[in-house]
Amino acid sequence: MSDPVRVVVVGAGAIAQVAHLPALRRLAGVEVAAICDNDSSKAQALAARFQVPDAYDDIEDVLRYARAAAAVICTPNHLHESHVVAALAAGLHVLCERPLALTAAGVERVLKASERYGKRVIVGMNHRFRSDVQAVRSFLAGGELGTIQAVRGGWHTFQPARQLPTWRQRRQESGGGAVLDLGVTLLDLGLWLSGWPAPKRISAHVLRHGGADSVEEMGSVLVVCDNGVSFSVDVSWRHLAEGERFWFDIVGTKGSAAIQPLRILKDVHGVPTDVTPTGATGRETQFAQSYRAEWTYFLAVIKGDVNAPPPRDQLILHQIVDAAYRSADEGRDVIL
Repeated sequence: MSDPVRVVVVGAGAIAQVAHLPALRRLAGVEVAAICDNDSSKAQALAARFQVPDAYDDIEDVLRYARAAAAVICTPNHLHESHVVAALAAGLHVLCERPLALTAAGVERVLKASERYGKRVIVGMNHRFRSDVQAVRSFLAGGELGTIQAVRGGWHTFQPARQLPTWRQRRQESGGGAVLDLGVTLLDLGLWLSGWPAPKRISAHVLRHGGADSVEEMGSVLVVCDNGVSFSVDVSWRHLAEGERFWFDIVGTKGSAAIQPLRILKDVHGVPTDVTPTGATGRETQFAQSYRAEWTYFLAVIKGDVNAPPPRDQLILHQIVDAAYRSADEGRDVIL
């Protein structure tokens, strides 16, 4: 039996607590060696809660002494780039929560560091690993929905400022508000399912309350690509309703698909026909299932069982995000 893969968790915030540590605890062949956070008491409390043997308050120390093979970076956005590069330089493979960096130039630096140190890095786009998304992807791969013409998505949550970490409310540290937090996930998912067509025109509108360093609470983004496919996303942190809203729809030349709930229809002899897969569903939520599947994939990558390409697609994603904020700030379409 091979030794377990030792992993360190860098950052003891919400995403580490509700997503990564529960997923890692359920996986065979992996051991969480340590948790690191600059708040020492928080790191120690979380380590005790998840039966993790060590806690650190300095990333250099955990990278030097924890004898880990991989790290998951769950720190505030503005620290992602430097923490990923530090982990790569220390000889660890890295799974980084989105975004990989605050800018396209930062993503490029991470990619170069991954190549220089010979270690793998992937970005935590967990929605790609949802079982309903994988079902849609199989229909697309088989050509059953034809060519994608449009993707429409939205994500509305209620995130009052008093409940947000202070760094999320400062643009220099977060990189953005609802568009970066929620919209990037939808854009990544649509572009990934569409095979990453080249973006051509971006138009965006955001709503901010505060000064130049404040972040947007709401936003809409339209992306039109060279091949004619379009992507539109609408996001909000100010959804005053009973619960959050999430939708993701794909329109193809031969059919359509939606997730949450999963529904797939295609043209059968001129009749819209429901071909949604049926079968038993587990007790696990899509959220929990997606993170567990993401970790399974990451572990296969670092073991060499899966030959995953470097995440150069994140360069395209960040070019779109940068253009979206420029469009919103300047009140015009941006041509790439």
